[in-house]
Amino acid sequence: MATDALTISGLHAYYGDSHVLYGVDFALKPSRVLALLGRNGAGKTTCISSIMGLLPPRKGEIKLFGKTVSGLPPETISRMGIGLVPQGRRIFPTLSVRENLIVAAQRQSEGEKPWNLDRIYDLFPRMSERRNQLAGSLSGGEQQMLAIGRALMSNPKVLLLDEPSEGLAPLIVQEVGRTVQRLKDEGQAIILVEQNSQLALEVADQVVILNTGEVAFDGTVEDVRANPDLITQNLGVFHGH
Repeated sequence: MATDALTISGLHAYYGDSHVLYGVDFALKPSRVLALLGRNGAGKTTCISSIMGLLPPRKGEIKLFGKTVSGLPPETISRMGIGLVPQGRRIFPTLSVRENLIVAAQRQSEGEKPWNLDRIYDLFPRMSERRNQLAGSLSGGEQQMLAIGRALMSNPKVLLLDEPSEGLAPLIVQEVGRTVQRLKDEGQAIILVEQNSQLALEVADQVVILNTGEVAFDGTVEDVRANPDLITQNLGVFHGH
């Protein structure tokens, strides 16, 4: 039986005394995209923070390809192979594009094609054109590409994308979608947290919907498309076809 890329079991997380995640369970298969959906405050970013070790879970376990990562410091989790593109991008504005990418390079991948500057520039030609420009002077869309490129430079086994289309123009959102699709085609396992459910359903294989800190649904994109009420009930919106 092939090991799941990421397994989350019985996850409970708190901010101070406030209980935010209640026994969350789901698993991400290798080379798949899992869309983590839910309204604001449903616990999506908390879930990402717990996986990354930024908010250690009180109870439950998180495993990366069978190895327990819950309870480890974020730097260790990153070195073990979980990459994060945080909400709000958080690039280093006073460093150049190239410096932002180099700072993040760490793990030599066991893969055939490790991520390096050349591959990032191939994925995002605009980063190549702007390699010497200060990251703070890039447009929002370019900063998002840089944030994705920076996470890939750590050669992650699992990539966490937290709201990558937030605040971006529709054309740039499409570009983010194409990027996620291309990474998936190359075998990258991805958890995608996204308010834009249409974008999420276009690229995902699996959908997990959180509602007030619990898993309200876990199934395939086809299941969701066949049951539009799922989105309406749990997200309050429907962008589907």
